[in-house]
Amino acid sequence: MLFDTRLIREVDLMENNCRLYLITPESLDPVGFAAHLSQALDAGDVGCVQLRLKGKTQEQIMRAIDILRPIAQARDVAFLVNDDPELAAQTGCDGVHVGQDDAKCTEARQIVGDDAIVGVTCLDSRHLAMTAADQGADYVAFGAFYPTATKASRGHPSPQILGNWSLFTTVPCVAIGGITPSNCAPLVRSGADFLAVVAAVWDHPAGPGVAVKAFNQAIERAHG
Repeated sequence: MLFDTRLIREVDLMENNCRLYLITPESLDPVGFAAHLSQALDAGDVGCVQLRLKGKTQEQIMRAIDILRPIAQARDVAFLVNDDPELAAQTGCDGVHVGQDDAKCTEARQIVGDDAIVGVTCLDSRHLAMTAADQGADYVAFGAFYPTATKASRGHPSPQILGNWSLFTTVPCVAIGGITPSNCAPLVRSGADFLAVVAAVWDHPAGPGVAVKAFNQAIERAHG
């Protein structure tokens, strides 16, 4: 598969690596957004793209997948869909991300199969993360680490949770919530395997390509 989180954690441990995880805006025109996605993925290292659309019909989401998924996969970037494992399996996505109010990890795994990616929102709870890992999650997501207007936040962890998590498991962890190039260093140094970002990339005044470059430079500086 294009993005094997079972292996990426081992690489991260050896190379002290952290990668970008791009989440799309909740509302977009997939035809127009395609150019922005291409620009972002061509600007620097990105490990994953998650399509997160709200208030759309299944037909609209499927159309967005058909347009955007090939752009990511052609660049060996995993393409996930939010919330809906059945839709992910039906449309050739690389996997699904589920929240605490969505399908259970075990249910999602049964639907998408063993070779697909299943990621789980775990807020600020190591207990939720351990449960997800025990159920076969390929990654767990902690956050929100910083204030964000993108999504109402139910968890507010400190960066320490990333370091503690990395000490006890090889399941990758994703940091999310208000992350920018200027504030990501503590998360990178604490052990985040991925930085999930939305507004800091898509709303960047100079465009998403400039934002991705800035993030990659900030990650490199944080690694020292």
